[in-house]
Amino acid sequence: MKLKLGLPKGSLQEATFALFEKAGYSFKVSSRSYQPVVDDETIEPILLRPQEIPIYIQQGVIDAGLTGKDWIADSGATVHELCELRYSKLTSNPIRVVLAVHNDSGIHSVKDLEGKTIATEYVKLTQRYLAENGVNASVEFSWGADEVKVPTLVEAIVVNTETGSSLRAHNLRIVEVLLTSTTRFVASQEAMKDDWKRNKIESLEILLTGAMNARKLVGLKMNLPKGQQLEILSLLPSLKNPTISTLTDPDWIAVEVILSESEVRDLIPALKRAGATGLVEYPLNKVIF
Repeated sequence: MKLKLGLPKGSLQEATFALFEKAGYSFKVSSRSYQPVVDDETIEPILLRPQEIPIYIQQGVIDAGLTGKDWIADSGATVHELCELRYSKLTSNPIRVVLAVHNDSGIHSVKDLEGKTIATEYVKLTQRYLAENGVNASVEFSWGADEVKVPTLVEAIVVNTETGSSLRAHNLRIVEVLLTSTTRFVASQEAMKDDWKRNKIESLEILLTGAMNARKLVGLKMNLPKGQQLEILSLLPSLKNPTISTLTDPDWIAVEVILSESEVRDLIPALKRAGATGLVEYPLNKVIF
C-alpha cells in the first residue's frame, strides 16, 4: 500500500523539501518532472499547484498533502487538518490575503468597490468576501502578475503577500486583509478511515511537527566546575531544565540543554566567562514535545 502525497509546486517547493529533509525524508525531482522520488517506498509523491491540492484531497485523488489555509478557504474543500506548519518561501511568518489598490485610488474600504473590477486568483474567496459586505463588483480570475494590472486594467486586486515589498514596489497600498494563512498538512476523510493510511499520515505529522519545532532550536553541551554549578546554571533562561551528568573527575559535571538560537548567541560568552568549558553548540533535526 502507498500513501499518495501532494506537495506544493512553485515558490514553496524548496522550503517544503527542506522541511521533509529535517523530518528524515529525501525528495529529489528533475526540473521538468512533477513526480518526485523519495527514499520511502510507501509514499507516492506528486507535485501540484497548492491551489489544486485541497480539491484533489476532497475528491480522494490524493490521500494527503501540504497546502495553504488560503487555498483551502478559497476552494471550499472539506479536508481533515492534521497540523499547522509555519513556514513559507522567505520567513516563518504567515502570509496575508489582501485587497490592494493604487496609492492614488479613491478606494479606502470594501464598500468603495461597488461597481468596480477586481483581479485575483482567489475568485471564490473574493466573491464570498464581497457578498458578506453587501458589495456588487466584478471579480476576474487572474493568472498572476496582478500588481501590474492596477489601475490601468482593474481598480483593485486580491493577492497574497508575505512582506508587502512587491505591493510597495508597484506603488500599491493594502486596503483590507481578507485572511491570514499558513501552510497546513491535510488529509482526505477517506484516508483517515483507513488504518494503514491514518497511521502513516499521523507518523508524518509527528515528524514534520518535530522538524518545525527544531528549526529555531539548538542543543548546547558544556562542562562545569561542580563548585560553580549553581552560579553558572543561573545564567540559563528560566524554565529551562538542563540534563546534568557526572564525569570521571568528581569535581566536574556535564550539562546539556536545548535553547533557541537567539538565546545561545548571548549565553555562550557569558557561560565561558563564568567558568564553563568544552562548550559545544549543535543543530537539531527534530524536537518532539
